[in-house]
Amino acid sequence: MAEQWATLGVDLHLEPTGPGLRRGLTDALREAVRTGRLAPGTRLPSSRSLAADLGIARNTVADAYADLVAEGWLTARQGSGTRVGDRTVVPPAGSAHRRREPARPAHDLRPGTPDLASFPRAEWLKATRRALTTAPNDALGYGDPRGRPELRSALAGYLARARGVRTDPQRILVCGGFAHGLTVLGAVLRARGVRTVAVESYGLGVHRDLLTAAGLRTVPLPFDERGTDPGPLKDEGAVLLTPAHQFPMGVPLHPDRRAAVVDWARRTGGLVLEDDYDGEFRYDRQPVGALQGLDPDHVVYLGTASKSLAPGLRLAWAVLPPGLADELTAARGGLDTCGVLDQLTLAEFLTSGAYDRHVRSARLRYRRRRDALVAALAERAPEVRATGIAAGLHAVLRLPPGTEASVVRSAAWQGLGLYGLSFFRHPEAVTEPLDAVVVGYGTPPDHAWTGALDALCRALP
Repeated sequence: MAEQWATLGVDLHLEPTGPGLRRGLTDALREAVRTGRLAPGTRLPSSRSLAADLGIARNTVADAYADLVAEGWLTARQGSGTRVGDRTVVPPAGSAHRRREPARPAHDLRPGTPDLASFPRAEWLKATRRALTTAPNDALGYGDPRGRPELRSALAGYLARARGVRTDPQRILVCGGFAHGLTVLGAVLRARGVRTVAVESYGLGVHRDLLTAAGLRTVPLPFDERGTDPGPLKDEGAVLLTPAHQFPMGVPLHPDRRAAVVDWARRTGGLVLEDDYDGEFRYDRQPVGALQGLDPDHVVYLGTASKSLAPGLRLAWAVLPPGLADELTAARGGLDTCGVLDQLTLAEFLTSGAYDRHVRSARLRYRRRRDALVAALAERAPEVRATGIAAGLHAVLRLPPGTEASVVRSAAWQGLGLYGLSFFRHPEAVTEPLDAVVVGYGTPPDHAWTGALDALCRALP
């Protein structure tokens, strides 16, 4: 009988102090409620359960509860147990000086996030159930630091089929997001003696910051209508590129330049870090294949579920050249840092075909939004030209010279979250600056897209 009631109730940390147990327990409970550690409405353990946990008599707990009910700190009703009363909580010292969270824009058009409202919850839940049902018990252990073998096998098959990647599961490393993978790569490059990494003139500053934090200097490469120009590459140890869909300019790397950057890597022994952040979303024809397919020995392919599914999953992968897998595995530590259940679910999602169905459905939805954006610009802002619209989840809107800053300010007045192109420009870039804004059309849910588009058009020249 004792074992049965011992498993009921909830855990409650208390340290009774004072001249007697009853008074000490009463004071400890009162203080926990007064300071907000026990929130209003919290159900307390039964007197029998708490007495057993504290090693005291049940009557002592019952009497302490009764005292606090009489004082109004607790409430007790037949059938609902003893709960914390609804009282004003005294905030902890210093809480009044906490920084306020920045206000969210009415419409978020900043690039980098998909439509989270369209996350395939039902299909993901089905995949989770199937994966958890069939997973061996040892899958819930510490696991392989490279990631679950089920996911690495599923990724090897999918990437070969859909992105033209040449690899096997042994050379795939599952990461906790793209930033995690880039951080580990930066540490390995530094340990190899690399001091400089070439990057694109326009790109995410957070990626440059991660490389800088690893002790690496970033130097920008020129950019034109054919994409990033690898011509100036010399003895840099690595180059970070978005060849399938340059971020944020939106153009694919020209075939001649794809070959040139691979030739540079072979000649110098450098590494090409390929960021394939949204390679699945191409609207005019079949997506551009991965650069890694040209030379798996010198290209590190980095993919992520952040754009195709959701960034909150924190799932990404690195397809590594021979010999690099062991270095990266050692650099990230001896444990798998990604959630096992999410890895198993994604593996099931890929092998069952649910991932392909979701991507194809999302591709149609995002294309409709892109088409609506282009049509609205033609009708309401003819001086603004949309570029980089053949793929991805964002477009670059070219503006009349000298108008970028005013458009960003006007967008803020309209309640829009919007970045100017200059936000993504490398501080040392020599490419001629352009006036433009980068519009992410993936983030707003379907029902909010029309309102976001109207507000955008009001902000444009």
